[in-house]
Amino acid sequence: MKMTDILIIAVLLCLPLSLYGKERTLTVVHTNDMHSHLLGYPPTIDYTPMSTGDDGTAGGWARIATVIRQIRAERSNPVLLVDGGDFLMGTLFHVISRERSVELGLMREMGYDMITLGNHEFDLRPAGLARILRAAERNGGLPPMVASNVIFDPTDDRDNTLEEVFRSGLVRPYRVVVKDGITVGFFGLMGKNAAEVAPFATPVTFGDPVAVAREMTALLREKEKVDVIICLSHSGLVPGKPAISEDVKLARKVPGIDIIISAHTHTPLARPIVEGDTVIVQAWYNGKWVGVLDLSLDAGRPALKKYRIIEINDTIRGDARLTSLIDGNKGEISRALLAPLGLAFDSIIAETAFDLAIGEDETNLGNLIADASRWYVNRFAYDPHDPATRVAVAFDSNGLIRDPVAKGKTGKVGVCDLFSALPLGIGEDDTIGYPMVAVYLNAAEIKKALEVATSIYPLRGGDYFLQVSGLRYRYNPYRMIFDRVTGIDLGDETGGYRPLDYSESNRSLYRITANMYNATFLKIVGDFTLNILNIVPKDRNGKPIKDLAEALVDADPDRPGVQEVKQWVGLVEYVRGFRDLNGNGRPDIPGAYRAKLGRILSEPSLCPVALLKRGNWLTWIGFGIVIGACAVVAVAAIVVVRKIRK
Repeated sequence: MKMTDILIIAVLLCLPLSLYGKERTLTVVHTNDMHSHLLGYPPTIDYTPMSTGDDGTAGGWARIATVIRQIRAERSNPVLLVDGGDFLMGTLFHVISRERSVELGLMREMGYDMITLGNHEFDLRPAGLARILRAAERNGGLPPMVASNVIFDPTDDRDNTLEEVFRSGLVRPYRVVVKDGITVGFFGLMGKNAAEVAPFATPVTFGDPVAVAREMTALLREKEKVDVIICLSHSGLVPGKPAISEDVKLARKVPGIDIIISAHTHTPLARPIVEGDTVIVQAWYNGKWVGVLDLSLDAGRPALKKYRIIEINDTIRGDARLTSLIDGNKGEISRALLAPLGLAFDSIIAETAFDLAIGEDETNLGNLIADASRWYVNRFAYDPHDPATRVAVAFDSNGLIRDPVAKGKTGKVGVCDLFSALPLGIGEDDTIGYPMVAVYLNAAEIKKALEVATSIYPLRGGDYFLQVSGLRYRYNPYRMIFDRVTGIDLGDETGGYRPLDYSESNRSLYRITANMYNATFLKIVGDFTLNILNIVPKDRNGKPIKDLAEALVDADPDRPGVQEVKQWVGLVEYVRGFRDLNGNGRPDIPGAYRAKLGRILSEPSLCPVALLKRGNWLTWIGFGIVIGACAVVAVAAIVVVRKIRK
């Protein structure tokens, strides 16, 4: 045998050993809860994606596209790009999602390898989601999608078109992707809390996430023989509280999952949570972060090698092609939604000298929105010849107030930014935006509504905090649950306030307004509070209203059907109606909204009088239990002392 032959054989024999010795690495780039925020914010009107160092906005899909391209260029190992759901609903772009499916088309363009559905993908109902998916398919395709615990109702045809989309294979319970010899199995879950806050998914329901995860994990591991299992879980995390973090519990109960891409809770998780052999990550919301997870695959189960968060901001120059694709949709949005109001996507409708914020308290933006709702509904519902028709109170929940309205560089307020403050919902007329409802409640029921903010909010989170207009109230957070409100005054800052007798003996009716989502919640809040906070919406004669569609505010009763009064339109019109204070032709948001107005006052006190005054039956039962417990302790102490003395 020649020497050259021997050398060739030696090289061939050694080659597999060198390959075996090379570390196998997989990179997973992840996003979640991007909510149609294709442009940086706030405010969107400041966003300049093609230049850097000249705006303070966060996010922007063109910037994300640049980051993705750079990550792929930096690595020789396979890179997967995934999303945990809620890519829809949050800005003017979702207005044309059923026709154009802009978000899914852009995600395909950016090269997403796998995505799943969140609760907000169902906001336009199952038929609307079916239209969104089909529109993406027609317009060039959509990224591979998994959704594993979706259950269709065989007796209800409202989900038939979506079921057909699933059966066509556009959405599958699991998928397998092979990249550079690494086999990755994906499945997607809707978490329990996410399912609870997806009322428009009906009649679609969602299977138990843990049971479905066990089934998917076994199938991927045993049948598909994958190297890595990734769960796209729209369930969520509460840092420091594993007992109520659905994705931590999922990792504990289904240890076969390697990676959980968490979503839904908008959690800014700078470092992964490692639960057993499962790595859990989540990248905040609205495209403000992108997570980059590097995994080593040489020691059996994938192991965390490196993790970093990339902040998406004005230090990143956006991708030119994506910027062009995004901007190309503005005209269609203007024609479809804004033209009837005499507006376009980039219209400036007001100015502000301060930021309008959101938070788990009374906020200036919350006050502005609640005032706008009460004012706008009274334009259509109030008959000056019939004082009882005047809307006295408006409620809104923090969960539906999505974005702040920021002063930014110029103080200009664009219609795109105002819409993003109240972007969610669909009406009974199948058009974008929650419609307003006006009903009558008695004074005791108004107090019960306020107990949502004082008692349910601390238990269930910030989405349940209520902003109000037409009243102010005081509460003691140390009082018995569902009896924390200690005083209510009706009125406003202009006309003054007067005390409200909220005892059961006051049977007067007061007209209140809320959007359809919040009105529905107030109607059913009694169901999960053992009827303690039972609220019965009524007409002006006190007759219970069974179907809130009967209480929709009609902008033009002379026309057939109901011309729905949309909450977001009310906000736009309210702001457009402010005075121009500096003579430049634009309305100015009044300085009264610069800070809180004292409508929600916490008065913590452990004084027995403060804890018991005007207490309801719950408070007195609680007091009785405390007194009884004290008596038992006292008797026990006396018995012990007597025994010691003997």
